[in-house]
Amino acid sequence: MLRVIAIGVAVLVASTASLAAIFVHSLDATVASNSIALHAPHPEPPQPLGGAFNVLLVGADNAPKQHGFGAARQSTQNDVDILLHVPADHRSAVILSMPRDLMVEHPACVASNGTKVPDGGEQPLNVDLDRGGLGCVVTTVEHLTGLSIPYAAQFSFQGTIAMADAVGGVPVCTNKAIDDPDSGLRLPKGRSVISGRTALAYLRDRHGIGDGSDLSRISSQQAYMSSLLRQSVSADTFSNPARLIALATAVARNVSLSTSMSKPDVLVGMMVAVLHIPLHSIALVQLPTEPYAPNPNKVVPAPALTAVLLHHLQDDTPVVLAAGTHGFATSVSGGGTTHHASSTPKPTASTRHHSSGISGLNGQNADQSSCSVAAVG
Repeated sequence: MLRVIAIGVAVLVASTASLAAIFVHSLDATVASNSIALHAPHPEPPQPLGGAFNVLLVGADNAPKQHGFGAARQSTQNDVDILLHVPADHRSAVILSMPRDLMVEHPACVASNGTKVPDGGEQPLNVDLDRGGLGCVVTTVEHLTGLSIPYAAQFSFQGTIAMADAVGGVPVCTNKAIDDPDSGLRLPKGRSVISGRTALAYLRDRHGIGDGSDLSRISSQQAYMSSLLRQSVSADTFSNPARLIALATAVARNVSLSTSMSKPDVLVGMMVAVLHIPLHSIALVQLPTEPYAPNPNKVVPAPALTAVLLHHLQDDTPVVLAAGTHGFATSVSGGGTTHHASSTPKPTASTRHHSSGISGLNGQNADQSSCSVAAVG
């Protein structure tokens, strides 16, 4: 997703055509008007980027001005929390998904309007948008990971739909047909190209995949993100002016960037860094968890494995996945065949070299095609 945002803006900014210049001015104004101040204590990041950087991507459920996406709720929640970490050498990247029901400490923070928000104690991760906005989500994730996060972006349901449409749809696959009335997702067995509300339903679906948990949904989200990256590259999205303008427009209108990230030179710097990372060196991983004793519907970080993962991120060490460690509801797909999660994955260029990876860490690399596993029953 970051690659889509950064490259779209970068190519447009680089154009010298007068029409493009007018469009860029309009786009820049839209991005600036939607930007959010983080009020973080860390110093202003370098311009442009020259070393390691971290970006927090936050998906808002029940975002303001959003209508027609299910029953109205009392609050806006950060139901998708994804941390992008790019090491200083810019040769690899980690995309870390954190469950919305993860029980963590919520330290004091500063809301987007500058108001101080007191310590929130132990609560699910997804309460922070309602508690104090994007800045408080960043503060909590910084406390959890021990990383400085100077950049963040908040996206809406409508933004997810618009971006899927802008790239011409995203290929996904399932091992069985899915018909889930809760999310509205209806997909046949095998491969499909999804866009619009079907893409949103796929990303939101819980009861139709795996064991019906948020961890299963994260697996599908990772399959979608890796497919989106591959689709954007293979479909020449970045050399197609019409598609690029549609994509940049979708992002500008539906994604709120932190003020630190809304400057064109920052986005260009991110584009230069991320564009040159091979897909097989981009690891999409789930934060390791274990059950939360007081409430079986919640989880907490698994201490030992989480410490290993965060040590890699803090030390800029590449995260390598062990062979066969896919998510809770996806499996490796190859040659048009869907493999069930309990079967042995077909070796690929990525998995053959991962025998010494981090054992027990769930996820996949961006070059791996994987399929969602439908829920039983």
